[in-house]
Amino acid sequence: MALTNGVGASVQVTPGMELLLTLDNAWPLSPEEREFIDAVKKLAAAKIAPSAEETDRLGLFPKDNIAALNEMGCNQVFVPEAYGGLGASNACYLRMVEELSRACPSTAISWATTYHSITPVIEFGTEAQKQRFLPAIANGAIGALAITEATGGSDVRAIRTRMQPVGDEVVIDGSKIYITNGDVADVYVVFGKWTDLPDRDSLTAIVVERDRAGVLPGRVESKLGHRGSSTTEVQLDNVRVPAENVLGNPGDGFAVLISALNYSRPSIAAHALGIARSALEDALEYINDRRQFGKRILEFQGVQFMIADLASRLAMAETMLIYVSNLVTAGGGTGGIEASMLKVMSTDLAMDAASAAVQLRGGYGYMSGCRAERLFRDAKLTQIFEGANELHRERVGRSFLVRE
Repeated sequence: MALTNGVGASVQVTPGMELLLTLDNAWPLSPEEREFIDAVKKLAAAKIAPSAEETDRLGLFPKDNIAALNEMGCNQVFVPEAYGGLGASNACYLRMVEELSRACPSTAISWATTYHSITPVIEFGTEAQKQRFLPAIANGAIGALAITEATGGSDVRAIRTRMQPVGDEVVIDGSKIYITNGDVADVYVVFGKWTDLPDRDSLTAIVVERDRAGVLPGRVESKLGHRGSSTTEVQLDNVRVPAENVLGNPGDGFAVLISALNYSRPSIAAHALGIARSALEDALEYINDRRQFGKRILEFQGVQFMIADLASRLAMAETMLIYVSNLVTAGGGTGGIEASMLKVMSTDLAMDAASAAVQLRGGYGYMSGCRAERLFRDAKLTQIFEGANELHRERVGRSFLVRE
């Protein structure tokens, strides 16, 4: 039996690979969703994976890939039917992230960031806000989440962006950094401090359209990995936005942020597992063929132990992803501790699998243009964004503390 892997090559299915394919079938998806994911797999193999190396090497935003995804209606997956979407399940979205990440992590995160940014509107938006913003997203508009500043990333209370109410408008002043899609977004969800509230209770979320005067994206950062995904500074210089763009009420920003992260962290885990799968596939393809001392590399027991550990962790993480996806579906964004556990285990696995792929290829794996080398660089970011893994470990550990 043979199948097509994440880069379009035909590979022989072994019992170990068949186990991982069985896990794919464990997802609670409707027949229509499985058909849609199959179409995404075909697009990923035919168009997205073949251009991944060039996207990385040139550091180009994958606009053609995003356009192809929009042509398929992929943004509609996470938009409710009432606003022009498909109303597909969270499970369907996460499987799509996995498959896109296997093919090209830069494309995957560029596309998934729109989901990360629009869930606050779905969860906290008024009916009028949903009618204004969601149909455009369903039709392919790009979103960005503007949180991080030079003074505060994980520590959101250190944010300095100011939001001053003036009549029926809000005037925003501040500077955001490391904003994914910052220069290509059509709409931003911006977090800042409401000036009329005490500082500790002032965090507020507001929707800002790209064409507002004073929204000034900066230069695209040069990064270690995910080089095709644009990351920029965004200046907000006396930007005037209708007060009706506030999500929830002034001061509700922390609740909006926690809800958004509880949705985005499983998405980051799916992204990391896509990278881990791609790295494992890359390694297996090579060590099943490459011979040293008269034996294939995978015939050495030490290498078998390495592959066994990675495959076992991948199976466990995939099972945990399905579990957390079910929690999100059932509880509307609940499962924060579980999401933190998942984020840590999946992203650490991505880094370990990518490192193993480089190591097993030897000198070849260290060369630019090698998929293993690219995945190694891409994997590192997954341990950092959406909350560094150290913070997630602290959060999980603190959850076991008995209160006095």
